[in-house]
Amino acid sequence: MGKLDLLIKSCRNGEIELLTVLEEIVRQEGYVSFEKLDKVSRGLGMPLAKLYGVASFYAFLPTKKCGQHIIRVCGSPSCYLNKSFTLLDFLKKELGVKLGDTTTDGKFTLEKASCLGQCDKAPSMMVDGKVYTNLTEEKIRQILAGLD
Repeated sequence: MGKLDLLIKSCRNGEIELLTVLEEIVRQEGYVSFEKLDKVSRGLGMPLAKLYGVASFYAFLPTKKCGQHIIRVCGSPSCYLNKSFTLLDFLKKELGVKLGDTTTDGKFTLEKASCLGQCDKAPSMMVDGKVYTNLTEEKIRQILAGLD
């Protein structure tokens, strides 16, 4: 029995522990696949539609395979006023992807975040959980180069 099976089996209150189960799937697989959602649905006795609703609501629970590095550009009003939209356009061009897509080499996934909580240091983005602030195109180039 795998770690996910044990976690599902140990759940006493499915709704409260659901995020823990889904986060474990992301740790193991990198994303929450339909097959894993179906397994959790059967294991917890919860409707599949409800599980998909939860998984698709949270940005940290991707429902499709992502790149090795996930880039999330902040789209909060503060970041927007500080030109985050131009940096998002720059990243789309630099990576050759549309928002929500992954590069053909599987290295980067580009997403937009609602707010990263760095309004006083806007614009900001998060790469693999690390937040970068006061961004410029040059700073983004350096960050991307450091990920190679």
